[in-house]
Amino acid sequence: MVRKRRCFVLVDAIVATVLLAASLLTIMAMVSRAMTSQRQGERLEVAAMLLDEQLNLVLARGPDNYARRFPIDGACPAPYQEYSYRLELSGGTGGDAYLVTATVSWSENGRRASESVQTRIAPRRGDDPDPERKPEEPVVRF
Repeated sequence: MVRKRRCFVLVDAIVATVLLAASLLTIMAMVSRAMTSQRQGERLEVAAMLLDEQLNLVLARGPDNYARRFPIDGACPAPYQEYSYRLELSGGTGGDAYLVTATVSWSENGRRASESVQTRIAPRRGDDPDPERKPEEPVVRF
């Protein structure tokens, strides 16, 4: 009778170990997938912010002659040097709105990824130059 109980305990311990190993493997796979999704989400969030910034610059400065006055492609400023942007402006003839396409791209897992946004921006009215946006006194930050 004692011998049968020892075998039962041994089999019970082996089954518990196998179930524990399978559970741990499943949890590790889920954590890995969650971390990959989080990194991808962070990349998309940064890309959306950079796209918004580029479109706001075109809106603030005016799409007419933007390509002659400002760069339409290049690396994004620090700390986003691994991202690059490209703007395409078309249309705007006869006072119509310009079609503006902003693209932000980056390298992810050895391959190139990118996101694009396309919108229409009306030309600026009048001949007002861009105002000087520097403060009269330097801003001291602590």
